[in-house]
Amino acid sequence: MTLKRQLLIASLLTLLIPWLGLQFVLELDEALRNQALQQLQNQAERMSRTARPLLYDSMPPGPETASVYANNLNRPLNLDGYADDWPGYEDADSSKPSAPVSWQAAVDEAHLYLLIRVQRPAPRYFDPGRPERPHERVRLAWSSNGERVERLIRTPAPGPVVGWQPAPEPRPDYRIAGVWQAHGRGYQLELRLPRPERGGRFGFAVLSGDADSPAAGPGLAPLPVLVTRLPAVEQHLWPYLSPGQRFAVLNPAGWVEARAAVASPQAELDFTRLSPLQIVEQISLNGLRSLVRFYQPPPRPWPMDASHQPVDRLPEAGLVQTGAGPGLLVTAPLPDGRTLLLHQSLDQLLTLAGTALGTVIARSTLLVVVLMLVLLGYSSWLSWRITRLQQAVSASVDEDGRIVGALPPSRARDELGELSRRFGQMIDQLQGYTRYLESLSRRLSHELKTPIAIARSSLDNLSHTQPSESQRAYLARLRQATDRLSQILQGMSEAARLEQSFDRAEHERFDLAEVAAQASGAYQTLDPDHRIGYRGPASGCHLDGSPEMVVQLLDKLVDNARDFTPPGGRIDIRLADRDGFWALSVFNEGSSLPEHLTSELFSPFVSLREGSGEGHLGQGLLIVRLIAEHHQGQARADNEGNGVAFTVLLPKAG
Repeated sequence: MTLKRQLLIASLLTLLIPWLGLQFVLELDEALRNQALQQLQNQAERMSRTARPLLYDSMPPGPETASVYANNLNRPLNLDGYADDWPGYEDADSSKPSAPVSWQAAVDEAHLYLLIRVQRPAPRYFDPGRPERPHERVRLAWSSNGERVERLIRTPAPGPVVGWQPAPEPRPDYRIAGVWQAHGRGYQLELRLPRPERGGRFGFAVLSGDADSPAAGPGLAPLPVLVTRLPAVEQHLWPYLSPGQRFAVLNPAGWVEARAAVASPQAELDFTRLSPLQIVEQISLNGLRSLVRFYQPPPRPWPMDASHQPVDRLPEAGLVQTGAGPGLLVTAPLPDGRTLLLHQSLDQLLTLAGTALGTVIARSTLLVVVLMLVLLGYSSWLSWRITRLQQAVSASVDEDGRIVGALPPSRARDELGELSRRFGQMIDQLQGYTRYLESLSRRLSHELKTPIAIARSSLDNLSHTQPSESQRAYLARLRQATDRLSQILQGMSEAARLEQSFDRAEHERFDLAEVAAQASGAYQTLDPDHRIGYRGPASGCHLDGSPEMVVQLLDKLVDNARDFTPPGGRIDIRLADRDGFWALSVFNEGSSLPEHLTSELFSPFVSLREGSGEGHLGQGLLIVRLIAEHHQGQARADNEGNGVAFTVLLPKAG
């Protein structure tokens, strides 16, 4: 019998699970809610402990401090004076009357964006010929390096605007740009200006044409604190969320400094494709969920989606009603008076309760017990078969990807048995191919030595004749090609010879610092075109191993660094203590490594010298890895500043 039919029979058997009744439904729902609430509280406390180190560097404003809240942007805004590309534009209702002056702020990495809406019919604009005449204007102020910066926005007519330094010497500040748009009820101003430093201050005031009329806006004295979201906190806490969960971090003033959500998976049912039995089942489940919601305690409303929330009226842990529906809400304290809010949608709990109870049919206790034992035994047997296949596949391949064994044959006639046999065939084929690749370099090296020697001796004999000028050029090219072939063969056989020499290598205790320092001096003498130096302790770094192999390792790393370092560039050989290991690294200035190759550079036949014209097969870093593993260490490559660092971790002498 196929595995699909076995699973189909098991699924059909679940339809015989007994239906318990409404009271049992309510008891299970309450138990699930209490358990989920406790788990949610524990999760909130774990997230709070995780977020604490990220918040100590950011001091939030107090509850009484004036604040300007700015949303984080995912893409730059188009400065056209309209709000169609601003966050929350789709949710805005333009038919409702708004305040005389309203605004919205947003930030990206380098800029602060400001959108100001003014409801004022027939506004008066700036007259350059009569600057003393009352006109519409906006005063901006923010803190920069501890100093207050003020700018003025005014325009003789709707259109593009720039910032102006105030009197006595008005000058334009083109770092501030925007568009002033007029509409039937007033005007709208969209601005872009340099983003103040994190935790800095920013404010503005909208002044009407009348000189004595009060200013509107967050104010300029004192300057409000610019509150923005903390992407680091959001990125760090988002992986803790499960489907149907979301969190928000509130500062003492009630502004949301971080928020993230993971949507619940929603499967839309197409009733046109459902059978009558399935339609009846869905109606029953919906009725069961409605009964569960009816007998639940009434949830308290809470504006979870708002940018500003009343921290002085935080609800206790329990049921709340948000814009996304009912759910569970818990809180956890954070440093500097902040609060973490964690919300879990009830849809997941209701779906679990409805599905678990709606599929249970009350026939007899004996049938339930027998059925559950059969399902438990079958699932355990199936899980055991899958686990055994997984262990067999894992045991056939070592950490380096080499095939070390074959899969035991399987006699099962279902899909798992066929999968096991296909895995066995694949492993046998890979093992043969791996052996072929491992012996390829040795075979090529052995077979090509004689033809290369014949070609080289023939070239030597031809050099004693009297060739023409054109023949000399061809002979020079042939000699260069022969030399390159020799280098390739040498690189192919060097790694194989090194692995064979491991068994004969004699280990001794030596000072790694002295070896690295002496080798650095020799490299600088041999290569005056680069600045090669040693950075690390002078002595006292004891290591059990082969100093000759360590020098060979350094030779490969320094040769590799010289190939990618420009003339006059710096190459540093570093030695440091790192948690029970000696970190021996070679840093070189130059271009960075591609991120997708940093973990593959120490594999055979991997090289970045495609256009060098020399015979490189990527064997140098393979030799580095083999020597490191022979000393029970490991090698890695990382981009570092304006260059690349190759690091080998070697265990200290015991």
